[in-house]
Amino acid sequence: MKRTSPLVLMLLALAGGGIGYLVDHLLTAAGRATFAPSGLLPVLLLLLSAAVLALAWPVRRSVRGRSRARIDPFRAMRAATLARASSLLGAIMTGFGAGLLGFLLSRPVGPQVGSIVAMAALVVSSLVLVTAALVAEQFCTLPKDPDDRQPDDPAAGTDRI
Repeated sequence: MKRTSPLVLMLLALAGGGIGYLVDHLLTAAGRATFAPSGLLPVLLLLLSAAVLALAWPVRRSVRGRSRARIDPFRAMRAATLARASSLLGAIMTGFGAGLLGFLLSRPVGPQVGSIVAMAALVVSSLVLVTAALVAEQFCTLPKDPDDRQPDDPAAGTDRI
């Protein structure tokens, strides 16, 4: 499994930012109140960050040889997949929160402090989720085996007699 690309995370954050800005713009154009995320959403994102790290920690201990118990490869793959999905979700939510915040701050009328705090908390907790997910993905990475050679490695053809 390949590692999560920073380019993909940036593109998702940009797309989320555009969607967040567009949602608030459309709501305002329709004469409705702007969207404000629940105060519980940042807490849930932080709990997800902790859960991702907690699931990846036993895999790290097993890979480093600090645990006597072997980790099931399917469990390790599930932890790595959850970490990757969490990093993608965190990037989207970071962009979405930044788009909402950008729209609020671009208005001629000053927004309420509670709205700004809610948007900032969403962005910060989403960044924490991205960071925790990337760390958890690193935990689930196997170290390079010295016997493994890449197909394009020039030393790969020297084994023949």
